[in-house]
Formats: sequence, structure tokens, C-alpha cells
Amino acid sequence: MKGKRTRDKSVIYINGKFYGRDRAGISVFDHGLLYGDGVFEGIRVYNSRIFKLKEHIDRLYESANTLMLRIPISKSQMIADVLKTVKKNDSCTYIRLVITRGVGTLGLNPFLCPKPSIIIIADRIQLYPTSFYKKGLKVITVPTQRNRPEALNPRVKSLNYLNNILAKIEAVNSGFHEAIMLNSYGFVSECTGDNIFIVKNGILLTPSLYMGVLEGVTRNTVIELAKEDNIEVKQIVMSRHDIFNADECFLTGTAAEIVPVVECDKRIIGNGQPGPMTKKLIRLYKNLTNTIGM
Repeated sequence: MKGKRTRDKSVIYINGKFYGRDRAGISVFDHGLLYGDGVFEGIRVYNSRIFKLKEHIDRLYESANTLMLRIPISKSQMIADVLKTVKKNDSCTYIRLVITRGVGTLGLNPFLCPKPSIIIIADRIQLYPTSFYKKGLKVITVPTQRNRPEALNPRVKSLNYLNNILAKIEAVNSGFHEAIMLNSYGFVSECTGDNIFIVKNGILLTPSLYMGVLEGVTRNTVIELAKEDNIEVKQIVMSRHDIFNADECFLTGTAAEIVPVVECDKRIIGNGQPGPMTKKLIRLYKNLTNTIGM
């Protein structure tokens, strides 16, 4: 009951005002709802401290700029509003920051939407059971391909996630929690919501951004932590063959953090257990999140 009362008291930021979670809403004419026209960021909160806030805000504004979506407030004001929302939801561990095109007509024309909407949700999230972090996750490759960069650049974190959702449906229908998505050339891109890494002969490998990969904040953090620990890191053209024959494999994402992968398409990875480099990076990541401030 205590958790429920706390949850009921949470408030949502919408365009400069706060609303109770049961009263928060947007117009049915908002193009974010009608067409998935907008951008978002998922941001972690550890012990009331926001993790990598600047990096998330920078990516948000870059995504919006690519879509010609003008965010109506400055980065500094956005940061202040995020901080204010977190303080009003002191038990939150996750922030969902959403910018929609705003209210317009039933037509596609985005220039008929005079003012974008800003939504900040501070709540909780858990993607995977705790056991997966200890024993590892099993994944499958699915037929749905990652969007071509020429059609919708995966580096734009847009509200249009149907590509990922279709892949997630295929994974769940096959009895798996997560799926690997290939690009149009048949190379590994990423998973439905996470970036992917493998370890081979002591080298940390991950698909290059031009393979159709979101430049994940957690992905970049893991690369930085590895380099600081004198681990060689390479961004490569990765195939399923590389994953099948890797010594270790893990996924990274804001919500997922770092989760080991021990099987892909029924092929056992390494010895079928989370590997030593994966465990070390999880430890380094936890140390970082426990010490970093806002």
C-alpha cells in the first residue's frame, strides 16, 4: 500500500505545468499521437541524482533538429524543468522526456502545428528480471530489419518505434525477451531497445554507428569505462557469426543498464555464463552510477 500511495502522488510535467498522473493528458490532435511525430529520451536517476543529463539533453535537441522540430525552451531551461520534476517525484528512478510536434490538423503537414508539446514523466522502470543480470539473457535474431538510415535515421530517437515494436513482437512470440535486429545488408545493428557488445580475444567490439545504430548514452559510457580500464575497444561491421563465436556478449541501454547475453539463436556464447569482462564492466558502471552527481 505504501508503494501505491507514493505512485498515486506522482505528477507529470506538461508544457510548464504539473498534473496528477490520472489527469495528465494531451490533445487527440497532437501529431505525436497521430503520427509518432516527436522525439524522446529515457534518463536514469540514481539516489535522486540524474545520470548523464547533459548528454541526454544534447541528444534530444540533436534529434529534434534533424526532424526540424523546434523545442520552444532553451537547454538550460529544459534541465531546470527536469530537475524540478524529479524533485516533485522523489522516489523516481527513471525519466521519460518527450517532445511532440504539438497540436495540428489531421493532415501530415508538420508546419501546421504551431507549438510543440513538452512532457516530462518521472517514474520507475524495470526491463528484465534480476535473474537475467546474474545468469544471462537468451536472445534471437528476428526477420524485421532495422530502419534504413536513408528512411529514418536510427540515431534520431523518435517517437516512431513501430520498427522496434514489430521486432519485439516476433521475439515474444518466439518465447524470448529480446531480439537482435539486422540492417538491410544482413549485418548486426542493435536490439529492439538496446545496443549490443561482444568480447573476442580480450577486445570489446560493438557495431559501428553507420550500421544503423542509435548512439546510446550507456553505450558511450561503457566504451569510456573500458578505455579507462585499458580495454581495447573497436567499432566494427558485425555479423551473426561474430556473435555466435564470441567469448562474451552483453546489451546496454538506459533502462537495461548492462545485461549479459549467454545464448543467441540457440548457440551458446562462451561457456554459457556471464563472462569476466562483462562482470567487470557491470561493476565499473555501478561504481560510476553510485558516485556521479547531477
